[in-house]
Amino acid sequence: MTPILEARGVTRSFGPIEVLHGVDFSLVPGEVHALIGENGAGKSTTMKILGGYLAPTSGELLLDGEPVRFADQRAAEAAGILMIHQEFNLAMQLTAEENLFLGRERRRGLFLDHKAMRDEARDLLARLDCHVDPRTRIRDMSVPNRQMVEIARALGRNARVLIMDEPTAVLTGRETDVLLGQIERLKAQGTAILYTSHKLDEIGRIADRVTVLRDGAHVTTRPAAGFTEHAMAEAMVGRELSDLFPAKPAAGDDVVLEVKGLTVPGKVRDASFTLRRGEVLGFAGLVGAGRTELMEGIVGLRPATGEVRVNGKPIKAGSVLAAREAGLVYLTEDRKEKGLLLGKSLTENLTLLALDRFGRLSIDKRSEDAALTRAISDFDIRVKDRVMKAGSLSGGNQQKLLLAKTMLAEPQIVIIDEPTRGIDIGTKQQIYDFIAALAAEGKSVIVVSSELPEVIGLASRVVVMGRGHIAGELTGDQITEDAILRRAMGVGELTGASA
Repeated sequence: MTPILEARGVTRSFGPIEVLHGVDFSLVPGEVHALIGENGAGKSTTMKILGGYLAPTSGELLLDGEPVRFADQRAAEAAGILMIHQEFNLAMQLTAEENLFLGRERRRGLFLDHKAMRDEARDLLARLDCHVDPRTRIRDMSVPNRQMVEIARALGRNARVLIMDEPTAVLTGRETDVLLGQIERLKAQGTAILYTSHKLDEIGRIADRVTVLRDGAHVTTRPAAGFTEHAMAEAMVGRELSDLFPAKPAAGDDVVLEVKGLTVPGKVRDASFTLRRGEVLGFAGLVGAGRTELMEGIVGLRPATGEVRVNGKPIKAGSVLAAREAGLVYLTEDRKEKGLLLGKSLTENLTLLALDRFGRLSIDKRSEDAALTRAISDFDIRVKDRVMKAGSLSGGNQQKLLLAKTMLAEPQIVIIDEPTRGIDIGTKQQIYDFIAALAAEGKSVIVVSSELPEVIGLASRVVVMGRGHIAGELTGDQITEDAILRRAMGVGELTGASA
């Protein structure tokens, strides 16, 4: 079968640095072709070339067997090639309806046909089991619903080729199942789909073929059938993978953080728990359970009532500075919007939380540069150029930069929200080892994660949240996916919430 879209010997350079080395890739009708690799392997560059966002430096693209060169993404879209981005490509101030029809508005005579657009928008979202009002502004939506609008926009354009970059990174299991069902329907209609995900179980469920990239080069293309998750992971990282999770450090007896009766209006009610020195404490629950809001309330990012004590001393409510001075820091789940300044340099991002260490009246640039050198080494941040912007790093390296930035403040208690969202398995292992090393040094860590294997593999104790309150606590052999889900959904016997 002639591919709809094909790359032959494609390279891409940024200045003198070649980041894609002679990649071959093809998409045929009615097939899901998965593209996998570590962060920085070249996946995003390949997708952007296929989608018309970047031009190849050398090599060629073929459309229906004929050479083609897209002037930009609009030219690719005109040829039926659409891309769903990992970072939202939505106008935040516009409604879902307005985003879905931006640039292709329905008209009745001289006027916009708002009713037709609203009805079609509602139908497109319903296909994804997303029932938000199409008149809701994107900025007022949850992150999963924003992703559904992004996907609905592509579904409404009847693409011949659909390029999907980490479409489920922010979706729940139920929402993922709905999306994968839609992909099966598109596949049956003859759409060619390029699918990337760091969730290798999804690749096994949905893909017909799998291509692996490593360091900008093609490693293998093979049928998905019989290509196990373990074999995929080893092909991505180029080495034997030992156990993904390190041994769990033993927690001490000292309570370093005590939260009593914390309430975040409209989000969390009467939450109480403790954290011990050297402990990794997991927080699990369904999306919307209030985990992030609780953590933001603890560190002063949200208004909250109740009591937070660090080493027995209360900290001032609503003050991020007071929390930091007490040795308590928070790594946001949203590194791109809330964690990093993507348009600023690596150094500016790294030292932002600890500027007072680099001078009062003026910044000691030499010390800053030395700090960046240490961070690149200690956290294995892979950079092409030390003066590059943070936004030019891959997702995994952005997360490492965020970790380095936070640890430069020398905290004793670290709250990490979704530590490996959108990150490849090799980088995940590095971050898991880092979390275990922190605990082994006597620091205390709270890990908030939607990935149950992550919580189970890292934490010696797990607090489960459901509908804005703490629904139970699990330790030792009690920590299983079934037990967590039962408590999260309010099914079965609940245990006490504090230790």
